[in-house]
Amino acid sequence: MLSEFLLAEMNRLGTQDALPLHRQLYEALRRAMLDGKLGAGERLPSSRDLAEDLSLSRNTVVAAINQLSVEGYLASRVGSGTYVNDNVPRAAPSRGTRNSGQPATLQAGRLSTRGIALSSTFCATELEVQPFTPGMVDFSAFPVALWQRLQNKHWRMTYPDMLDYNTSGGYAPLRRAVADYLRVFRSVQLEADQVVITSGTQQSLELCARLLADHGDTVWVEDPAYWGAVKAFMATGLAIHPVPVDEQGISPSAGDSTHPPRLIYVTPSHQYPTGAVMTLPRRHQLLATARAHDAWVLEDDYDSEYRFSGPPISSLEGLDTDGRVLYMGTFSKVLYPGLKLGYLVVPKPLVAAFKQAHYDLNRPGQMPVQAALAEFIEMGHFASALRRARQNYAERRQCLLEALKPVLTAGGPYISGAEQGLHLCLRLPGDIDDRALAQRVAQQGMTVRPLSAYCLQRQDLKGLVIGYGYAPLADIARCGPVLAGMVEQALQA
Repeated sequence: MLSEFLLAEMNRLGTQDALPLHRQLYEALRRAMLDGKLGAGERLPSSRDLAEDLSLSRNTVVAAINQLSVEGYLASRVGSGTYVNDNVPRAAPSRGTRNSGQPATLQAGRLSTRGIALSSTFCATELEVQPFTPGMVDFSAFPVALWQRLQNKHWRMTYPDMLDYNTSGGYAPLRRAVADYLRVFRSVQLEADQVVITSGTQQSLELCARLLADHGDTVWVEDPAYWGAVKAFMATGLAIHPVPVDEQGISPSAGDSTHPPRLIYVTPSHQYPTGAVMTLPRRHQLLATARAHDAWVLEDDYDSEYRFSGPPISSLEGLDTDGRVLYMGTFSKVLYPGLKLGYLVVPKPLVAAFKQAHYDLNRPGQMPVQAALAEFIEMGHFASALRRARQNYAERRQCLLEALKPVLTAGGPYISGAEQGLHLCLRLPGDIDDRALAQRVAQQGMTVRPLSAYCLQRQDLKGLVIGYGYAPLADIARCGPVLAGMVEQALQA
């Protein structure tokens, strides 16, 4: 029976990889399709029946089925059910040492050392479709019809050069719009020519690493760290040196100077994942440290648009008098992730080199999309979308804070990073196993991330990184008390 196969496969996955239940079921169903136990066109049992047969919550089952549908393994038919897609490939028979003379793991063995590290470090195995997933935004309110009209308009009037690669760093009106926005709202000192349009923060980071550092050079990275930055630096062959973060931001010591940096990567306005805001004295100290080491500072201002309390925070770049800060941001947190457009502000002496290398390495394009975005901003739609998003996220943030209040005690759990952004960090005592707690939360159909999983070197941080951007207000009101109750149980255990 299907349920027996799924249970056996889930048990194996849970024992070997300690995956959360929704991921175990996803992998088990996927394996059933690839192995032919669920044939093309075959109807799946209902989510209710699967949940009952496997003794799982229905949310867990729905999350696994939704992800398989997104990836094209399953297709839903209104009023009929969910079916295996006709084009699902079958797994090729495994070749062992008897027939081929090579071990079955030969393909994995062909990975480079860097490839192995990239594929096994900071892997986002959790499904990003559940309440409290950090780093996700709610793009359901995005004005799709308006966006389609703008894109269609620019496709109709597109000139041949708009269909070619771009050598100038991006569509000029978009670069001007970005420059105007950053000057006014983030106190960035720049001219439009200094803006390079990229496919997002990851590409901005890789571009900086390739142009400003050589293979084996050292990059200082906050500890705990944003995993995307860590992978970008690993992929470009840099030596990663973790520097601890405290309540005032990155805190380098004399010992760190024995690993002189070529690059220093920071998220000063809302450290990811702790949420710490770098103080003004610490910002000046960091710039002085960079000056002493002749290092470049990479400022990732990933969610500065969402500040809910406290005074506005200017950019680190706005304090820079030496021209050694490169500032980057993204449109994904306000519009939608699949837009894949971000921006990088580079010092004037680097502009020509960055534009040339960006063209040679990445062959940037999407000019009609950039043109539509420029008009979207110029017409005020970006500002309107941002205002709506701020209001919605502020309500969700407050609802989550209210739900977590019962577990906050003097000298015990506390919240950091709630003043800004799309996530907060519930800090827990050091004797709590935050990874085990996150797995138990996952079994209830919610996704949170253990703070210790973001740590590169330090062992002293425990907590839960909780996102409220993706979860509707009703889900936070329903799931928040459940999450608080599970934390309370962990504290009493």
